[in-house]
Amino acid sequence: MTKNGNSPTIKIIPLGGLHEIGKNTCVFEYDDEIVLLDAGLAFPTEGMHGVNIVLPDLTYLRENRHKIKGMIVTHGHEDHIGGIPYHLKQFDIPVIYGPRLAMALLQGKLEEAGVANRTELRSVMPRDIVRIGSYFFAEFIRNTHSISDSFTVAIHTPAGVIIHTGDFKIDHTPVDGEFFDLQKLAEHGEKGVLCLISDSTNSEVPGQTPSERSVYPNLDRIFSQAPGRLMVTTFASSVHRIGMILELAKKHNRVVSVIGRSMLNVIAHARNLGYVKCEDNLLQPWHTVRSLPDEKILILTTGSQGEPLAAMTRIANQEHPHIKIRKGDTVVFSANPIPGNTIAVVTTIDKLMMQGANVIYGRDKGIHVSGHGCQEDQKLMIALTRPKFFLPVHGEHRMLVQHAKTAQNMGIPAENMVIIDNGDVVELSEDSIRIGGKVPAGIQLVDNAGLLHDSILKERQQLAEDGVVTVASAIDWEGKLVAKPEVHLRGVVTTVERSLLQKLVQQTIENLLNDRWQEFARSFDGEELEVDWAGLQVQIEQALQRLLRRELQSRPLLVFLMQIPDAPPPAKATGRRRRVTARVAS
Repeated sequence: MTKNGNSPTIKIIPLGGLHEIGKNTCVFEYDDEIVLLDAGLAFPTEGMHGVNIVLPDLTYLRENRHKIKGMIVTHGHEDHIGGIPYHLKQFDIPVIYGPRLAMALLQGKLEEAGVANRTELRSVMPRDIVRIGSYFFAEFIRNTHSISDSFTVAIHTPAGVIIHTGDFKIDHTPVDGEFFDLQKLAEHGEKGVLCLISDSTNSEVPGQTPSERSVYPNLDRIFSQAPGRLMVTTFASSVHRIGMILELAKKHNRVVSVIGRSMLNVIAHARNLGYVKCEDNLLQPWHTVRSLPDEKILILTTGSQGEPLAAMTRIANQEHPHIKIRKGDTVVFSANPIPGNTIAVVTTIDKLMMQGANVIYGRDKGIHVSGHGCQEDQKLMIALTRPKFFLPVHGEHRMLVQHAKTAQNMGIPAENMVIIDNGDVVELSEDSIRIGGKVPAGIQLVDNAGLLHDSILKERQQLAEDGVVTVASAIDWEGKLVAKPEVHLRGVVTTVERSLLQKLVQQTIENLLNDRWQEFARSFDGEELEVDWAGLQVQIEQALQRLLRRELQSRPLLVFLMQIPDAPPPAKATGRRRRVTARVAS
């Protein structure tokens, strides 16, 4: 029930983006209707072996799929739209509204995933208002961020207006000339905003985030001083940055070769929509550019975060099929590492330097600015909207706490805000804001084959830390070993000799068979034999795991292969066959 007495109560349920960076996903619910805002992904941490992306747990949405009326998209970054194809594999979304660039990027993702028929994409323009379901109206307000075509959203609900900032900073000199619609924010503040849900990413940083345009003169100086080939890596979705890089390439008479599928895709859509403007002959394929003099070449690549399969990482690892570092190359990292990627980035930089490249990186070079507002930007957002209630989102816990402190300094009472985690159910009415429960909000892990279960990740972690022990054993119908077990160790550090370990494994199996065979093998009238091979295998595995932990002082992954006879034992005089309850393949 989403009503509290006569006062309408809206449920706000974040499934991602709290106490973390990434996988921003939020649910707005009233009565029997749900509207989603964004559906992002995150990238795996170092211990998530073989994992490609991380998604929020969608259990709540699967269980309430019949309530979903639509989705609002704020902008086209992966941590806001990257999860949508995976959502659509689990449930339909009737309609998705969002900016033109985000919808263009999303269309390709949905077609590639084979789920384009499970929703309808509708592009919106600044100040458009759309109705979603019976209770929700979404009003799109232009903001400024590190990607073109980004929106703050005013959601009109039965309880009042809720403003979700999306990712934002307040850039007074935007590269594309599309200014933050501060006037519309102020209009809502004058009329009355029930709750502000605001981006907390840079809440610990004093001052105001510099304009994207401030990067231009520093890149210009670097371009003018580079003697040979110039390689630049940045976020593929940083359309403004890419536009400046192309502009500078033309100024310095360099031809650009774009390396990396995601960057090629973003540039193509951004050019089609007019967010990136350049002459066709400025962009050329590598096989054309490679024959030009070094001082005429600019290579624009993915890999600013040290992603294993990205172009710059492959170049650093000398694994790229076409591009090798040469002495005299200048490599520019026009991006700062996001949390969790620092080691991968510095490793890539080291490898490039060792091959003779002049690598330019770091905050002090002024070649990257954040797309998120610092404390003064956040204060201006609060001052313009003048919300009754405040909900900090999009950030780690300390960022949420600091943002709440900033809001208190701006005059919002502490009792009018809550610090929440993924899965918390915020109940918002005209008179109160509180946490009213919790829904499942873990993570889903995706590798090349699809979704992973937690047990698989634990096995991968176990393999990485302690290796694997394989034991192969053959057992006959009398509960005896047919031969000595075969024992193989991979990645296991031990002082125990292999022959001794094999002997201990054999003793363990034989002792269990001698002591407990009758628990698993039963005869009927002396003629029929029933053997619970599966139960026997479980018991042997547990005994071997205890042995390995004791002798190796570690917890390697155990793979136990048990071979059993292919046919039942010979029948008695009655001619009745013996039978097996569970067969275990070798």
